[in-house]
Amino acid sequence: MATPPIKGDQQLVKNINRMALLRLLREHNGIARADLTELSGLTRSTVSVLIKDLIEEGWLVEGDAHATGAIGRRPTPLGLDGTRLVLLGADLGPDAIRVAATSIRGELLASRQLALRSKDPDRACRQLVEMALAIAGEVTARGERLLGLGVGLHGAIDKRSGVLEFAPNIGWRQVEVGRRLRGLLDTAGLDGVPVYLQNEADLAAVGESEFGDRPVDDPLVYVSCGVGVGAGIILNEALFTGVSGSAGEIGHSTLVIHGAACSCGRLGCAEAYIGLKAIAAAAGCLQGAQIQRRALRERMDAGDKPARAAFARAGASLGVLLQNVWTTFNPQAIVLGGETVSLGGSALLDATMEVLAGYVTRAGMPPPAVRMAKYGDLATAVGGAAYLLHATLHPHQPALHTRYVTPA
Repeated sequence: MATPPIKGDQQLVKNINRMALLRLLREHNGIARADLTELSGLTRSTVSVLIKDLIEEGWLVEGDAHATGAIGRRPTPLGLDGTRLVLLGADLGPDAIRVAATSIRGELLASRQLALRSKDPDRACRQLVEMALAIAGEVTARGERLLGLGVGLHGAIDKRSGVLEFAPNIGWRQVEVGRRLRGLLDTAGLDGVPVYLQNEADLAAVGESEFGDRPVDDPLVYVSCGVGVGAGIILNEALFTGVSGSAGEIGHSTLVIHGAACSCGRLGCAEAYIGLKAIAAAAGCLQGAQIQRRALRERMDAGDKPARAAFARAGASLGVLLQNVWTTFNPQAIVLGGETVSLGGSALLDATMEVLAGYVTRAGMPPPAVRMAKYGDLATAVGGAAYLLHATLHPHQPALHTRYVTPA
């Protein structure tokens, strides 16, 4: 694993200034060079040179000059170019792999989803790379340039080593996913494409922050509800990961003392009540360790009372968990995503909001906004793409740790 070096040289300063201009343009789309000069504090000549480079590299595009009524040259508006650069993200889940390609403006260009063929790490990584290469081939055939691949994993990742420490729902411990993916991409001829790894909920949170409406809600907590339950936390425009990278593992916080057994080995974890396996078991749609997703979806579509009751019970537990998230992080917004949310629909969400509203009434305090994930089931895959942009726009942050590059 390689960590980008921090140097106090001219190239670093230039890169920071370039990305500062890009961040300003995202907040003030369509402004002209003179406005950028005033907002950034950089000299007019510096802004001119940097904008020229960014246009040539495919980051920016000039619009039609606006008439101002003043004599002289009309100011030319600038904006992000969504046609020449591509971001690729993937979600390596316990049962499925999702891959998505986006523009730097967050527009979804292509996506695909397949069931996970094998839980063997080598085979799973090979399947992910095959899917990523197929989508990369689609978008680069049109002339776009691929900036990298961001991969979400359903477990705790040690940000100091880049090793997936533990993913209970896929059965992985101490797995070097990054090195596997790096080797496969190198073999495929993509040795110049960087790979980033992060927890799946963390990536979904980054996706909501980078590709969400401006100004961005901050702090923001993304709560991922699927087979597992986790959270991604955006604080001061950065991803908060904790000392080793495992911050946000709210699915393994205790919801019921001496409660139901969890996949992690503890008792009473939130996942044991909100996780999709627990819901499927209560709805009669769990065969062995396998969730019968089609049957569960069909029962929900048909209004099956036991299935809806199972989701409602999980929703009530989720309401308690959101109360804990609210009091712990005091966020502006909580975003809900994951297949449990999409499958449960109103049965889950109505119960969640009813329980949360009870805490709000008793506390007499305004709650954070609660909303659904912008990209639905693709939230983590799109978040992986957004993470590439996040890393690029924050070159001064060595905390974008899990970046795998081809060894020298």
